[in-house]
Amino acid sequence: MVESFIVLISATALLLGSPGPAPLALAATGATFGIKKGIPFLAGILVGLSVAIVGATAGLAALFSQFPSFRVICQVIGGAYILYIAFKIASAPVIDSHKTNIAPNFKDGFILNLLNPKAYAAFLAIFSQFLLSFSDSTIGYIVTGFTCLMVAALVDTLWLMFGGLLRPIFSNPKQARIIRVVFAILMVIAVVYALV
Repeated sequence: MVESFIVLISATALLLGSPGPAPLALAATGATFGIKKGIPFLAGILVGLSVAIVGATAGLAALFSQFPSFRVICQVIGGAYILYIAFKIASAPVIDSHKTNIAPNFKDGFILNLLNPKAYAAFLAIFSQFLLSFSDSTIGYIVTGFTCLMVAALVDTLWLMFGGLLRPIFSNPKQARIIRVVFAILMVIAVVYALV
């Protein structure tokens, strides 16, 4: 069982920690607005991820295979929203210590992961390949899902902190704009990659 947990944790960290829309948005939020202002966004992302976990275990794969157009619609809506978040990050004003910047909030994070096709694909892969074996399969799903959520919380917090480490660079307006635009472009690439 210990080996199964290690494999599950490793697979989850790789799938959810790889640069995708949510991790890149977290890093950009930490860099642009700071770690403290990014916490509500992180919380929203994790709650949205919880919905993705439940959706994956409740048979979203079966729904998508029976109604392929529903999957495409979800992907397009999700991709559009992620592009909106990328624009919000890229176009954020230069940091002014006397002004309060409006960071992405809980709702933004929740919607981002609720509509993030990468999250659903990752959990469908995890539950089909790395489901923990218990005598009661319901317990297996619950423990696997909870383990994934804890790994995601750690990985996403690290992405937010990584962005926070870049925050001092943002005192230079030119560097700040370049970094925000690079993060936004990476988010767009992640969306395109997920949709292809």
